Amino acid sequence: MLAITGGTGFLGSHVLEQALGQGLRPQALTRRMGGAHFGSGVPQPLWIEGTLADPAALAMLAEGADAVLHIAGAVNVPTREAFAAANIAGTQAVVEAARAAGVRRFIHVSSLAAREPGLSAYGWSKAGAEEVVRQSGLDWTIVRPPAIYGPRDRDMFEMFRAAKLGVLPVPPAGAASVIHAADLARLLLAAAHGGGPDWSERLFEPDDGRPGGWAHPDLARAIGSAMGRRVWAPGLPAPVLRGAARLDRLARGDKAKLTPDRASYMLHPDWVSSPALAVPEHLWTPAIPTLEGLAQTAAWYQANGWV
Repeated sequence: MLAITGGTGFLGSHVLEQALGQGLRPQALTRRMGGAHFGSGVPQPLWIEGTLADPAALAMLAEGADAVLHIAGAVNVPTREAFAAANIAGTQAVVEAARAAGVRRFIHVSSLAAREPGLSAYGWSKAGAEEVVRQSGLDWTIVRPPAIYGPRDRDMFEMFRAAKLGVLPVPPAGAASVIHAADLARLLLAAAHGGGPDWSERLFEPDDGRPGGWAHPDLARAIGSAMGRRVWAPGLPAPVLRGAARLDRLARGDKAKLTPDRASYMLHPDWVSSPALAVPEHLWTPAIPTLEGLAQTAAWYQANGWV
């Protein structure tokens, strides 16, 4: 039995699909009963209605579980306090529910942003959540994914939509790692099954296996290729990127995608997963080459009318 937060989100949906395919019995938190539907004839998760701020729902979620997989969190909220409530206090609440239910195994999905807590409120809150997990007394594994892509993703989708138009602006310098959601889901489920010195009290930074990550223009051109287009990938100077973030906030308010917080994150030149924190090959290796995964993702967007 696997208890999952964030099961209705992009990554969570891939985790639940694989868990059901492996014959596991996932129970997952949802704000609205029904969660995501996985098709007729397919076993469904046990959905538990509630949020990270609902102790009774978290208690039900953890009851009888062999492991807790904590994916839920905020990536784009307007204030530092909102990040703290979702990512730090929310993680503390899930940890407390696991302890109360006697669940020892705890898998926490963090972010590479936690490496640089001074850059953004998001990174600061993810670093704080990691500390909560480290001090929990549970048998924990922390996974810091890089940029996650794949079918159903709404964040990197913006890059695919821009690539269709032939122009995909990128940050001014640097490189980043990426990982397909299906590969990451497979890692998280392996960690949930794991334990002992290979997994316990370990921090991992997985990626697609590309040494040194992707220079921003190279990733933009790869996305363009997946969309069947040659793209121009101009580097945006920092003042332009920060100005665009301010304009997006003025135009869309709390629904802005390019916030000042996210602009600070994007301007950092090194979001490459650390080789020193790579997952040992005997535990997990990525199976989806990124060029193949990008093409698959573009095909999904096209088939479902997103682009």
